[in-house]
Amino acid sequence: MNKQLSITIVIALLLNTANTLANSTTLTAMELAKKAIIVDTHIDAPTKLLAEWRDLGSTAPSREFDYPSAYSGGLNVAFMSIYTSARDDQQGKAKQIAHTQIDSIEALIVRHPDKFGLLSSPKDIERLKTGNRVLLALGMENGAPIEDDINQVGKFFKRGVRYITLAHSASNRISDSSYDPRRQWNGLSPFGKNVVSEMNRLGMIVDVSHLSDKAVKDVLLLSKVPVIASHSAFRHFTPGFERNISDELALAIAAKGGVIQISFGIPFINRKSADDLQAFFKEKAAVAKQNQAAIVSGTELIDEQSFDKNWWDKHPIPVTPIDAVLNQFDYAIKLVGIDHIGIGSDFDGVQGALPEGLKSVADYPNLIAGLQTRGYSDEQITKLLGGNFLRVWNEIESGAEKLALQTH
Repeated sequence: MNKQLSITIVIALLLNTANTLANSTTLTAMELAKKAIIVDTHIDAPTKLLAEWRDLGSTAPSREFDYPSAYSGGLNVAFMSIYTSARDDQQGKAKQIAHTQIDSIEALIVRHPDKFGLLSSPKDIERLKTGNRVLLALGMENGAPIEDDINQVGKFFKRGVRYITLAHSASNRISDSSYDPRRQWNGLSPFGKNVVSEMNRLGMIVDVSHLSDKAVKDVLLLSKVPVIASHSAFRHFTPGFERNISDELALAIAAKGGVIQISFGIPFINRKSADDLQAFFKEKAAVAKQNQAAIVSGTELIDEQSFDKNWWDKHPIPVTPIDAVLNQFDYAIKLVGIDHIGIGSDFDGVQGALPEGLKSVADYPNLIAGLQTRGYSDEQITKLLGGNFLRVWNEIESGAEKLALQTH
């Protein structure tokens, strides 16, 4: 046989084998996505619903979460983020906005009872997910809607809220924020400590994403049950970026039995993007300060929306491969163990700044395939997809039941 022809045949056979293996891996990933319980603890669909309604029971190309995509990707439980901003809080609108966002999720479920269900306990998953439903749970991002009334914690619990991210981009009545240079409480406020205790009593999950390091330490000392970071990446990859979790705090969360749910957003997993985000917040704070002075002096205000657009036009989000997320998983698992890591994507919450291959809820199989390629077993991946978080959620519910028995 001609030598060149032999080489060509060998190459063709190798390529065919590689394609077969790739297809096999993809199929395996798809099968595992359908078999496992996938829980994503942070999806910002409610904010977008209020800004511009889309029927998420059908394909919504402008959104990263909708039913067809979620079903395709194998998503079983999606925590809808009930988000309010620091400005909403300053204007006294946070509580109303939070209730309106909850209304929007309830409306979505009423429109499509065959596609969605409201989940308030991990014990109800098997019963409610029948018929290929995607179950929607509620997590409050920023405790501002509580205002200064501890009774609001219970009222939001009754509406279905199952975790509270105590603060967001600015310190509030509850806690200092990692983004806020003012550390008015040096951790949790006295009221914030009462909020954590009340959440423990109710069986509501305490979320430490966005908090200052000192506030996270306060939560860990005070909480009688495990806590979570609902959407955080690891500071190891973004030195100096307090928004991401430090090794020390990740180990402390794991030691308490909790989980760190890894975010996919490029600003959290890409060093340059994280540096840009920190610079943006610093300059934005300076603009806000100038505007406050302008209000007093009666001079012209800086248009903050124009400032935001111009700033980001000059600092485009870098293209980032899916490997950046897989590297987060590898590092986290080596640091705290396979039982303390999960998924908190931040879909619909990072203005499309997502890595290649993880652009929507349809793409969990790509994450699974990547984890398989890195040597994780189906059992390990099943823990990462949702098993670890569900274990913690069950423990927090059980903790509330024990506290109730102790007080009677």
